[in-house]
Amino acid sequence: MKDFASNPVLVFVIVFLLCGCSSGKECTNTGTELSSHTLRYELFFSNNESRRAEALTRYADLKLASGSGSLTLLPRRVLREEDEFSRAIKYQKMKNYDGSNSNFLKELSLHDVRLGSDSLHWRAQQTNLEYLLMLDVDKLVWSFRSTADLPTPGSPYGGWEAPNSELRGHFVGHYLSATAQMWASTHNESLKEKMSAVVDALGECQEKMGTGYLSAFPFELFDRFEDLKPVWAPYYTIHKILAGLLDQYKLAGNAQALKMLTWMVEHFYIRVQNVISNYSIERHWLSLNEETGGMNEVLYNLYNITGDKKHFVLAHLFDKPCFLGLLAMQLGSIQCMGTIPADDISGFHANTHIPIVVGSQMRYEITGDPLYKAIGAFFMDTVNSSHSYATGGTSVQEFWSDPKRLATTLETENAESCTAYNMLKVSRNLFRWTKEVAYADYYERAMTNGVLSIQRGTEPGVMIYMLPLGHGHSKAQNYHGWGTKFDSFWCCYGTGIESFSKLGDSIYFEEEGEVPGLYISQYISSSLDWKSGQMVLNQKADPIVSWDPYLRVTLTFSPKKMHGAGQPSTIHLRIPVWAYSSGAKAAINAQDLPVPAPSSFISFTRKWSPDDKLTLQLPITLRTEAIKDDRPKYASLQAILYGPYVLVGLTNNDCNITDSAASLSDWITPIPASYNSHLISLSQESGNSSFVFSNSKQSLTMERFPELGTDASLHATFRLILEDSTSLNISSPKDAIGEFVMLEPINYPGMVVVQKGTNESLVIVNSACGIGSSLFQLVAGLDGKDGSVSLESKTQKGCFIYSGMNYDSGSVVKLKCRLASSNAVFNQATSFTLQHGISEYHPISFVTEGLRRNYLLTPLLSLKDESYTVYFNFQAFKGLRSAA
Repeated sequence: MKDFASNPVLVFVIVFLLCGCSSGKECTNTGTELSSHTLRYELFFSNNESRRAEALTRYADLKLASGSGSLTLLPRRVLREEDEFSRAIKYQKMKNYDGSNSNFLKELSLHDVRLGSDSLHWRAQQTNLEYLLMLDVDKLVWSFRSTADLPTPGSPYGGWEAPNSELRGHFVGHYLSATAQMWASTHNESLKEKMSAVVDALGECQEKMGTGYLSAFPFELFDRFEDLKPVWAPYYTIHKILAGLLDQYKLAGNAQALKMLTWMVEHFYIRVQNVISNYSIERHWLSLNEETGGMNEVLYNLYNITGDKKHFVLAHLFDKPCFLGLLAMQLGSIQCMGTIPADDISGFHANTHIPIVVGSQMRYEITGDPLYKAIGAFFMDTVNSSHSYATGGTSVQEFWSDPKRLATTLETENAESCTAYNMLKVSRNLFRWTKEVAYADYYERAMTNGVLSIQRGTEPGVMIYMLPLGHGHSKAQNYHGWGTKFDSFWCCYGTGIESFSKLGDSIYFEEEGEVPGLYISQYISSSLDWKSGQMVLNQKADPIVSWDPYLRVTLTFSPKKMHGAGQPSTIHLRIPVWAYSSGAKAAINAQDLPVPAPSSFISFTRKWSPDDKLTLQLPITLRTEAIKDDRPKYASLQAILYGPYVLVGLTNNDCNITDSAASLSDWITPIPASYNSHLISLSQESGNSSFVFSNSKQSLTMERFPELGTDASLHATFRLILEDSTSLNISSPKDAIGEFVMLEPINYPGMVVVQKGTNESLVIVNSACGIGSSLFQLVAGLDGKDGSVSLESKTQKGCFIYSGMNYDSGSVVKLKCRLASSNAVFNQATSFTLQHGISEYHPISFVTEGLRRNYLLTPLLSLKDESYTVYFNFQAFKGLRSAA
């Protein structure tokens, strides 16, 4: 990312604004626990009155103590829209900035992009579509109708949308945005009918109230907001409704939505001006210590449509000065004193402030003021260099912690999902302005690990709030756990349904010009109806696998004019930072072309024909990445990545890796494609329940049949290892019947089941230890039933793995020998139903050598409730490992 300090115009602006300005205080909301949505919700519904009163008292004291000293920097103290608006216009003229943003990459409409059905992104999109279609219109708008004193058929939803939640209505705003984005992405007509019905119902509520006000809660909450009394972020909710209506207009062409939106904005413009007139502009700034979402962003976007200067001025009144000013002051310290400033975002509520930066980026696009461009770049660099995890996520318990001190923040409440949603906006804007690959690389990383990881597989409406990054945690092990379809509706549900509705919005960007250009920034199977290029482009990205470490992309073209009649255009393909130069290939129609170094673009200009095929092959690196912590004792804490994928170890305790080999490929090896056909689970019936042969802390027991995607499902899955691996190619577990095999637990690679003698419990040991015997012959079940098998010890002939009879969970499995008088009970207790493994290897799976055990590595995005570790402790770390 380029150094903003190289811009001489920017240097002048910053020095003028900052070196001659007095310092301001930090924003006051760095110190109140009520900035956390989680704690706010807990307190509002808590029976602990003393704790609630204490928190509210601290909130009030902190607001009143802030004074006006922190409010002098930005924006300027103006009341009349003519003054503020004319100042911005004069600046545009002074800098010859016409607002056309002609140097920026242009966004391409979601209407023109379709995801390929072979992609993870399409699967996530379809899961989200199913959820959006589940939701009921009457339940969604119940509280809006109640507030407008209209009939309320049906019943309301629960969670944060419950009638007694002060944040009610926020999810409905997100729903309007998500459905507009999803309709543009799929043109699902059932969804269009549903979202139009929501807009109509909200329109009726607004008309009934008659003032332009539209919310699921009464305006009394704004009275409390303006009186600096405790209230749960009313403007945060209003922002979501405004943004939803704007998306309904822009993406679905709903003119009613725009009319409703502008009427709402007129209402709030008057409210804010009344606060300024009756008190002062400082009083308005002070109220912004309550979270206001992206009010500035949506209002600047509205101004781009209406040109109404009121919309521009109101947007600027939500450009939170004590935060943007703080970032500007840190920029100024570089220019004035030539020093790198201290990181002063620590302690801030992350998702309160990221949207403020996004809004300031929109101000830059309108005014051309380079200060706001520089603030966005500086903010992105600050978060990435000091506050980001390997996933691209940021925050712990919703806040930014001390800079470069992340090792001691790893726990269950990391990387709030909302922050990923908003940081993607920041990086997307910076990429459009600069074309710098680093911003597209960040987008890919945060999308892959921070967004695609929050759905629970293909279960519609089941998502997480936080992404745990502590040792041995699971996605289910955080304060909120997995959400539910109809009774959660957290903030991260709202951003979640939006994220999964617009997965096609950052694959392609257009560069306007005599020869139009197309930047392909993300490699996702998809098609683009590129109108300026007069063609339909099809991108086929082969699925990434561990055993074949390449990204392979094929582009084909369908020009809208006959061959030779179309215009030339340029295709730019990203060469990510994680790719190797060695082995990289690009070709047009099988003619090889040179590939530049990583962190650049490769470009091709021609008149594209239906016969053209553009291919790109990029070697994918395995690499480690140290946690952002500058304390030497944490230098050994490393994450492992494969291309953009964060690989996690399936473990709930140990996380130590020995660092003794010269190359990553010496101690991280891919799981072959064939290994899934070697996975088995062994089950039995006891009483009225099904049980499975399971690894229980290195002992073997019978446990109740597990749910897929859990630790228990891993414990019940084993890989068959043939004594003579060359004698048979296993395409199905049944192919191994009659063979001598070892049983390797799927999540303990390198360990096997062993018997220690007759009537002794079976245990799990390292395969190299040689304790007891690990070889068993897989034979037809002694009970004579189809599909059953028994396992006879190779060294103890006539002795079999034995479970017992009429047992319950936890029953120990032993080796027991068949006597001459053995009966049906023995035969039944030694016979198991052989089935394919309950769990399986993800196509991107590796084994890494550990200090005391090996670990199965798999992408974080693939997990549900399995325990995992993101950061390993590399023992005797001896140097940087950036490539295999």
